[in-house]
Amino acid sequence: MGREGQNWREECGVVGVANARDAAQLACLVLHALQHRGQESAGIAVADGHTLATHKAMGLVADVFDESTLRPLTGTSAIGHVRYSTTGSSHLQNAQPIQVTSHRGAAALAHNGNLVNAPELRRMMEREGSIFSTTSDSEIILHLVARSRESAIEEALAEALSRVRGAYSLVVLTRDRLLAARDPNGFRPLCLGRCGDSYVVCSESCGLDIVGGTFLRDVAPGELLVIEKGGLRSHRLVPPARETCCVFEHIYFSRPDSRVFGENVNKVRRACGEILGRESPATADVVCAVPDSSNTAALGYAQASGISFELGLIRNHYVGRTFISPAQNVRDMSVRIKFNPVKELIEGKRIVLVDDSIVRGTTMRKLVKIIRAAGAAEVHLRIASPPITHPCYYGIDTPVRNELIASSHSVEEIATYMRVDSLRYLSLQGLLQATGAAERFCTACFTGEYPLPFDEELDDKEIFDHEAGKREVVVPRSRRRL
Repeated sequence: MGREGQNWREECGVVGVANARDAAQLACLVLHALQHRGQESAGIAVADGHTLATHKAMGLVADVFDESTLRPLTGTSAIGHVRYSTTGSSHLQNAQPIQVTSHRGAAALAHNGNLVNAPELRRMMEREGSIFSTTSDSEIILHLVARSRESAIEEALAEALSRVRGAYSLVVLTRDRLLAARDPNGFRPLCLGRCGDSYVVCSESCGLDIVGGTFLRDVAPGELLVIEKGGLRSHRLVPPARETCCVFEHIYFSRPDSRVFGENVNKVRRACGEILGRESPATADVVCAVPDSSNTAALGYAQASGISFELGLIRNHYVGRTFISPAQNVRDMSVRIKFNPVKELIEGKRIVLVDDSIVRGTTMRKLVKIIRAAGAAEVHLRIASPPITHPCYYGIDTPVRNELIASSHSVEEIATYMRVDSLRYLSLQGLLQATGAAERFCTACFTGEYPLPFDEELDDKEIFDHEAGKREVVVPRSRRRL
């Protein structure tokens, strides 16, 4: 993990399984493959044609689900979710799937993304008497479905989604059908596959691989899928919009063995490294990656530059990503807990250190210090993406703009802070060249050119946090911009 500890957080992962004898077990396996997308909580909802049942808890998939928790989840359709909060507190009340009961019967929803008009919609509905049980923007979709006058669930969901703006790849489960939808801009990934006679919808294709499934296609931006006993139906939610897929799925978030937005992630990351090697060569002895998400880019850099690639840093995979200590001296050890240098490969060498991105820069500064202490003669830092200058509002939990180091410091100033001999970033043109489809991607975190507008005049919103027993101020993301 090359990210800045708690500062660049993952999104969420979703799965839907339809027409399977052991739907919950299949969903659980897919969640294991999607664990990298969220380590905060995990949950599964299952339907047997008559009723819905949900189990969810804080923690990793392996902590939440075992034989005793899966056994009661009987049914032929299921949805699942792994979460890292982008909207709403880190509490069990916000874990998904969210299950509700209305005049339509029981329904459960799992959502990856962020709705930019959620505060406005929530305030409107609360004024009209709606009562919310979570602080998550995902619950708003269920409220809109319940309020719809459309008779069929797919029509009610389509109407609800026509009122929200932002990023959503979601699955909805009722007693007799599974629905999946992706926002018109296609910010977040969602793919469709087959596993025997069953359909599987999930955030990344690696989720299909783990159950021996076959990748069919991506769910199209603005598409609604309805899967029931009679098969699969596809509906167009809204008129097509300009596709703006999140380019950071290729840079960091997705697994390298996944196919995302029509392209293999490993291929794109290797191309990023190769282009970076041509754009920003360095006179050095060894190329090292900040494992694990930078491994492929570092291999590409080594290939393009002709410098040997070595595993100069070893990552401890048994450290939880939520490790926090109140003592500053222990927090400073967090990088040592996660990474250890191989001194024999580093001592006396000129090192090219490749990472996928820099957010605040605090972790990288500590990592460079460790590499220097291991005896590196020089450290040349190469970043396989452009400088991050703006926060994301479409489903990734990023710091506010003034906490992003590249928003207020030049490359030279950042290099001085990092104490490296040189620092270079991949150009935006190089990144888009690596994707192979420059016109499809959102690059707002690098350019500040946001494809969807934000509500600028919303007041800070107080929401009662039931689990913590106190009120928290939820600042609309539009108000967090500088």
